[in-house]
Amino acid sequence: MARPSSGGVLPAVQRFWHNYLSILEQSSVPRRVRPYYRKAVEGYISANRGRRLATHTAADVERYLAAKGRRPYLQAWQFRQIVDALRLLFCAFLRLPWAEDLDWERWRAFTATLQPDHAALADDLAPGDLSAPSRNALINRFRSECSVGHVAFVKTLRVRDMAPRTEQTYEAWLARFFAFHAWRPTAEIIDADITAFLEHLAVERRVSSSTQRVALNALVFFFREVLGRKLDDCLAYTRAAPKRRIPVVLTQDEVRHLLGAMSGQTRLMAALMYGTGMRLMECVRLRVHDIDFGFRQITVRGGKGGKDRVIPLPKKLAAALRTHLDGVHSTHDDDLQAGFGEVYLPRALARKLGGAALDWRRQYVFPAPRLSVDPASRKTRRHHVHETGLQRAIRKASIDAAIEKRVSSHTLRHSFATHLLQSGKDIRLIQDLLGHADLATTMIYTHVLHKGGLGVQSPLDVL
Repeated sequence: MARPSSGGVLPAVQRFWHNYLSILEQSSVPRRVRPYYRKAVEGYISANRGRRLATHTAADVERYLAAKGRRPYLQAWQFRQIVDALRLLFCAFLRLPWAEDLDWERWRAFTATLQPDHAALADDLAPGDLSAPSRNALINRFRSECSVGHVAFVKTLRVRDMAPRTEQTYEAWLARFFAFHAWRPTAEIIDADITAFLEHLAVERRVSSSTQRVALNALVFFFREVLGRKLDDCLAYTRAAPKRRIPVVLTQDEVRHLLGAMSGQTRLMAALMYGTGMRLMECVRLRVHDIDFGFRQITVRGGKGGKDRVIPLPKKLAAALRTHLDGVHSTHDDDLQAGFGEVYLPRALARKLGGAALDWRRQYVFPAPRLSVDPASRKTRRHHVHETGLQRAIRKASIDAAIEKRVSSHTLRHSFATHLLQSGKDIRLIQDLLGHADLATTMIYTHVLHKGGLGVQSPLDVL
């Protein structure tokens, strides 16, 4: 054991680490992981040598995390450990005043790197790689057992410019279908086999009517559109009972409490979703050039059905959004200086516009806090934040705000539409703002126009 120095420095250092490890124990950090937390803090101290921790600010921590985030091969779990280690250091151990206000959730939750089968990367595959590698064993077996049919299936989808998520969904249902029939060759599949699978979903699996309909769409697309077979007989099957689902809607007070329980980037995103009616992925995929402060509007590009639409930019969010974009611009400049700064663009657009991937206007409004490596092209880019981070933040805020409803990110969109109807806005205008193809879809929000179910006063209230 080393001897204490005459100045007593070593005992002070030992005491520091003893107290920090105690904090880790109190915070239920597993014993086997604690050495890595200590190593993360040592790395931070080493990078800021000569400065007392008590003098550090939120800017120091964010600058350090941003630098760490530019190491593209740093695993997501390693980055998350670093964030957690520093959060416990400054919040639970040193208890510095600014620490609780730092947006730790942004750094911790938005660290999920793009997986090889992420929908956003489907366009970026090399010509010889029609599909990104999948981690699903069933899908991989479908690709090998039905290789010819799978290639034709993917090519047909791409020619028709169907959404990558539609491709993933259809492929998953086809894999389940062929597994249900013990991987029989495609040529041996008859209409009765399709009927049997759809009835199995309704009777044995008890899926919803919408789920059964998606499975049917996948099978019809594969056998009729890809293989050119007629499927008239298979449409006579037992259909799952349709269920009328009323969306969960928050009151304006509940929305206020929900947003009040959030902070930082997640709060801005949630407020933007409620203020504009955007879907989750529409918000996550916003780019800088989509926001027009002059006309106070946002252009949603490539929404559901591949449609663009224009929605209003809430006046209350304009200042916060400008401040946020200043920070994003600064991060982009730092990335450029470090030799990065490229953003994902669809393959055809990237070919056409050359160096547009480095253009500030093409960057995501809500970029990920760290760089990631595109598994298809092996390029290092800063993608948009991962949607699960915002979903978790909204769920946590609903619990913190004591909202006794099942709140999700889509609840904000439901609330946007309902509150506009309550304020007297025309339902066709709301249909356009939401991007609904059918007015019947928008009509579901009329269920709360009258206080009390269907505007009926309970007899108990007149006793």
